[in-house]
Amino acid sequence: MTSLRTDRRDVAAGARAMVPWLAGLVPFGLVIGVSAAQADIPALAGWLTGPLIYAGSSQVATIGMLDARAAPMVVVASALIINIRLVFYSATMARHWRDTPWWWRLAAAYLMVDPSVAVGLDGYRRLSPRRAHAHYLGGAVLLWVSWLAAIGAGAMVGARWPTWLHLEFVIPLYLVGQTISKLAHPAQRQAILAAATVALLALSAPLQLGVAMAIAAGVAAGLAAEVRR
Repeated sequence: MTSLRTDRRDVAAGARAMVPWLAGLVPFGLVIGVSAAQADIPALAGWLTGPLIYAGSSQVATIGMLDARAAPMVVVASALIINIRLVFYSATMARHWRDTPWWWRLAAAYLMVDPSVAVGLDGYRRLSPRRAHAHYLGGAVLLWVSWLAAIGAGAMVGARWPTWLHLEFVIPLYLVGQTISKLAHPAQRQAILAAATVALLALSAPLQLGVAMAIAAGVAAGLAAEVRR
């Protein structure tokens, strides 16, 4: 069982391990906040994509589709498809969380996104289970607080942000950086190429379905590559 009195040093170590990730994620969150404020949706709804969805890529897609007046079912389906990778992350983390209380697994799963999984797995490789739990929480909680704060700051700036700065370029640059780091893995490379190809072919798809089609193609290609291996 996980003790409520976790080692503060491991919590602090997890937070320190998360700091390098914040250099790219905080500007990303700031852009999402600005985009939400400038979109034709209620400001509160835009900010709530942070704690409710808590995944940058699907937040961008959701805000864009809501602004474009896409059908609600399409918005929900697209967000779920984009976040399908979290199912695979949960399978990876499940073996480390098997003996923890249900409430701990619930909180840890809510905080589970790409950076928190990376920081958490590093701790689970090096530390005992109890210490690794504290390490995971330290990084994941710092990321969550920083992410919501960045979105809130962007939403407060909103339309007052100078248009000549073109802050929206941070999103594709960040996503390109994330993509390049995954090209060395064969299955991930095939998933990226499949998703990019379908995205280009489906640029004119109605109801913003191109994003969902590209994600589905990428997931299918990645799974097929893993099965062949």
